[in-house]
Amino acid sequence: MTKYVVVSGGVISGIGKGIIASSTGLLLETLGLTVTAIKIDPYLNIDAGTLSPLDHGEVFVLDDGGEVDLDLGNYERYLELTLTRENNITTGKVYKTLIERERRGDFLGKTVQVVPHLTNEIQDWVERVAKIPTSSSGRVPDVCIIELGGTVGDIESAPFVEAMRQFQFRVGHDNFCLIHVSLLPVVGVVGEQKTKPTQASVRDLRGLGLSPDILACRSSIPFEEGIREKLSMFSQVNQSNIFSVHDCDSLYHVPILLKNQGMLDVLVSKFKIDITNIPASMKSEGEDLWLQWKEFARRKARDLQVVKIAVVGKYTHLTDSYISLVKALEHASLNCNRDVEILWVEGSDLENDCLNNDPIKYHDSWRKVCAADGILVPGGFGSRGVEGMILAARWAREHSIPYLGICLGFQVASIDFARSVCELKNAHSAEFDSETKEPIVIFMPEIDPVTLGGTMRLGSRATKFTEDKFTRESTIFKLYKSQDIVYERFRHRYEINPDFIETMESKGLKFVGRDLETGSRMEILQLENHPYFVATQFHPEYITRPLNPSPPFTGFVLAASGQLQDHLKNNCQ
Repeated sequence: MTKYVVVSGGVISGIGKGIIASSTGLLLETLGLTVTAIKIDPYLNIDAGTLSPLDHGEVFVLDDGGEVDLDLGNYERYLELTLTRENNITTGKVYKTLIERERRGDFLGKTVQVVPHLTNEIQDWVERVAKIPTSSSGRVPDVCIIELGGTVGDIESAPFVEAMRQFQFRVGHDNFCLIHVSLLPVVGVVGEQKTKPTQASVRDLRGLGLSPDILACRSSIPFEEGIREKLSMFSQVNQSNIFSVHDCDSLYHVPILLKNQGMLDVLVSKFKIDITNIPASMKSEGEDLWLQWKEFARRKARDLQVVKIAVVGKYTHLTDSYISLVKALEHASLNCNRDVEILWVEGSDLENDCLNNDPIKYHDSWRKVCAADGILVPGGFGSRGVEGMILAARWAREHSIPYLGICLGFQVASIDFARSVCELKNAHSAEFDSETKEPIVIFMPEIDPVTLGGTMRLGSRATKFTEDKFTRESTIFKLYKSQDIVYERFRHRYEINPDFIETMESKGLKFVGRDLETGSRMEILQLENHPYFVATQFHPEYITRPLNPSPPFTGFVLAASGQLQDHLKNNCQ
């Protein structure tokens, strides 16, 4: 029987439920169990694809093209999973499914209501997804982690809370564990921790019919004397089941923090897991995973040499907009025994308009770019800041600074090269200037130009390296272990115009990777005679893993820290 761990949140949103959920799943995997994960988002959108990164954080893309909440990225990175769009439930998806069933007449004339029809649909969805074998092991999951988005008491969350209340009886108490993540604010000059917000949050949860089995209390400091006892008294949760999730060296230490306080023992007891029945091979896999994870977390805590990376983007005011990119840089740097310092630069702050309106910000932004060991231009939509990104790509190209461009960063690098080297002075993207006479970047013909949601080129696609001599000797080809075909995840509507490829390649900008289907869609470029100037139309950050970092990011960090040539001499080991 599948076990279910539900993670809810109280007091405020954005408290770290996703990290607690991912850490809990990781701990269960260290026993040798197979784990999957579901994220419930109570918004009415069908998916996250049309949400602004500044409003909701990064839109994470899955292999099947699902545009989902960024927490699914946490699950994939922590748990070594490959999830599908079915692992992200939204109010919009559930209502759409329910209404389609009603239109077909599935309810035989009954009045369709939130209870029981909507709540049953939610429960059926969870059970169905929880029984899908994982792609990595092929095994049906032993445990399903369900993160309930939002905050307990929100109107939009009410149907999902009620569904989980019913679900605990459907699957049985021995197969259901509720972890409630709450906040312990530190108030006053003396820094006293306050339990009242958590008490109120647990009371609200109980009023809705759910009783927490475990409390995970977020705070800037560890539990003070008597806090655990006080929380236990007023929340009716055993002291052994109340955990301090205080600020630590990095998020990679959270699983270690929880295990050291006995979280795994509590889960084993709650679920009545017979560890002796777990096959020895699976136990061994779990033990190896834990040893590797601890070593990775230990590296993060070490005093490593710092490599400075300037990220020139469009949504830098909210770093969650680039959370996968941040993780990819962390994974690559730690595997290169370096610590990464990200210098956030808004693309528009590098442009002349900023010089005229705010010269201090302009000069500070250029100072960051000039001081960086490497320059990274990520993806984005809209014209704001694009000219600044083009200038950043030009600076990296002309001054031999390691450069990594992703999606839009791939396109702006091509635009700069066309303007500066190929002397195509009007070169631009049709996305930003539909009247340009030299459209280096054009709209993909098969894409719906009107409908926004789910209409881009999405998900995992095959990229084939070309057969020419330059490609076979290129850095990026070697970083991918000289594989002819690689699979990465895409999210774009625009592509490089094939009409200009020959001109740019003749001047030294080589498109070494192209789509497998037609060979006419450019997907990886590398510049000749440069320490590291690589860009990809795909998003390599989506499939980075702590113990298996992304090749383009690894090469980028190695180049920025002066280690790339040694790495290549050692056959990328």
